[in-house]
Amino acid sequence: MTVQAVKGTRDILPDEARRWQRVEEMARRQFRRYGFREIRTPIFESTELFARGIGEATDIVSKEMYTFTDRGERSLTLRPENTAPVVRAAIEHHLFQRVDCERLYYIGPMFRYERPQKGRMRQFSQIGVEAFGSDAPALDAEVMEMSMVFLEGLGISAATLAVNSVGCKECRGVYREKLREALAGRVGELCVDCQRRYRENPLRILDCKVGCRRLLAHAPTLLDTLDAPCREHFEQVRGTLDLLQVPYQLDPHLVRGLDYYMRTTFEVLGASLGAQDALLGGGRYDGLVEELGGPAVPGFGFACGLDRLVLSLPEPSGPSREVPDVFVAALGDAAWERALLLVRDLRRRDLWVEWEPARGKALKSQARKADRLGARHTLFLGDEELRRGFWTLKTMEGGSQREIPSADLEGLVKELVG
Repeated sequence: MTVQAVKGTRDILPDEARRWQRVEEMARRQFRRYGFREIRTPIFESTELFARGIGEATDIVSKEMYTFTDRGERSLTLRPENTAPVVRAAIEHHLFQRVDCERLYYIGPMFRYERPQKGRMRQFSQIGVEAFGSDAPALDAEVMEMSMVFLEGLGISAATLAVNSVGCKECRGVYREKLREALAGRVGELCVDCQRRYRENPLRILDCKVGCRRLLAHAPTLLDTLDAPCREHFEQVRGTLDLLQVPYQLDPHLVRGLDYYMRTTFEVLGASLGAQDALLGGGRYDGLVEELGGPAVPGFGFACGLDRLVLSLPEPSGPSREVPDVFVAALGDAAWERALLLVRDLRRRDLWVEWEPARGKALKSQARKADRLGARHTLFLGDEELRRGFWTLKTMEGGSQREIPSADLEGLVKELVG
């Protein structure tokens, strides 16, 4: 019996990997314009980091983490998210001392034990950004604007920005009690998880994935309980979004599934993913750095799943797969040796070049290989071409042929990139 991929994981094959690369390249290009630099953290961390950073009452920590004991009897966890590891790294390497506002981004795999479904696997990849050092409302709006620019650059235009404020610890303490009061007579209608959440942290009911939020349709909202500083902060965030001409919707029931969020929270929803419509989300986490042993440094960021972004990309207008720029076909020992050097020289000029490395292959066999690969051009080298100082270049689409002087390498390159 053959060994297959583990449930909840999947292979990203070459043709699909092109789409992933496009998303990653767009992220690096857009984030750089806003001053973000890349950071890469380990795939596993101390379990304590996530228990303290995310919150022990969250579903992620209580049910979804891949945790194991290593040979040194240390409890380690495959990272389920990357904000806490980035904060840990920034504290450990004193990044907060470099500038007033440190801006970082990451791209990499995360792990959560969840029921696999479309766009949500147990091993999944995320792109995320973290901005530290400023509690200015304009920073929140700037990062949200950047997230929309990023999606627009990918051609994802049917996306909606939803924003809310979850206030500070004091605001949430008041709101938790209001939620308990609003649900006191309906606890039995909650799902098993939300009955536990009702006791431990009723705000998590707002993040329920099986419909318990409907019981809160007429309950008070977080916005109703914001204190004056939190209300002022959120009004300035919304005002800055208006100045930036970023459309958004107010969602007073929007919370995030992590306990470290405070004040601004947001999600960007896509139109093509059905029920799992969140493309990215994030918010402010001003107490997290201090909670993990660092200075009192505010933070704001977001994360998005690559699987969902790739599913949301518009269909490409060009070929569905990449093809070589040229296939070099050689006939004869002298031509083979010349082809070896030519392949090297063309690759050094950033061209995708294929050839037949085995000596003595028939020209017809090499031509069939060029067809199978879908090469845009085939360049024929034989003893006659070497003697005359010309190569024969065939364009596969249309079948036209022309001679290229063998001494004019740059002219050949221009023909190939045409």
